[in-house]
Amino acid sequence: MSDHHSDKYQTGSQSEPDALVDLEKRKFLITTSAVGALGCAAAAVPFVVSMTPSERAKAAGAPVEVDISKVAPGEMMVAEYRGQPVWIIHRTKEMLEKLENHDAQLKDPKSDVPQQQDYCKDNGRAIKAEYGVMLGTCTHLGCSPNSRFEVTSDWDGGFVCPCHGSKFDLAGRVFEGSPAPTNLVVPKYHYLTETTLLIGIDPEGKA
Repeated sequence: MSDHHSDKYQTGSQSEPDALVDLEKRKFLITTSAVGALGCAAAAVPFVVSMTPSERAKAAGAPVEVDISKVAPGEMMVAEYRGQPVWIIHRTKEMLEKLENHDAQLKDPKSDVPQQQDYCKDNGRAIKAEYGVMLGTCTHLGCSPNSRFEVTSDWDGGFVCPCHGSKFDLAGRVFEGSPAPTNLVVPKYHYLTETTLLIGIDPEGKA
């Protein structure tokens, strides 16, 4: 009798029907988990794939479209290209007139240094005079200059680098006496529409 109880109620033992039910439960749980994992993977893949070209494009310096329609006269917006800030300044008529007043104070007033774009030597170093486009990175040691658009008796508006004091006018041209050796860089760009820029490709389609 004791042997019979020992076989029936031995800790951890199961009858054959119970063992079969438990096995079926395990199969069901494994199958459900696998389906759930596949479902998550299927949901994640489109998201990852959709992001990948964008991340690769950024790393490779792909062209960037910029809508400038909301930049009011006298204001500036900042875009990003190849990890650097790009300034787009909507210059007023008064701002453009002041650009002609201080050529004698500049290191390179005509942007003759080779790192400048040939098509940006006139019109305030821009394709369209009213919109200045330049990298917001000082050519000295790479700091980002601060905008100082207010006009004073000895300042027509422009930018001052907070690191070592280099000064640039509203066309990004560097003043004599500044540590920065050259004007701010004008990136390659062109207009897709009247109010949309494509930064990274010049008017001839060259990157």
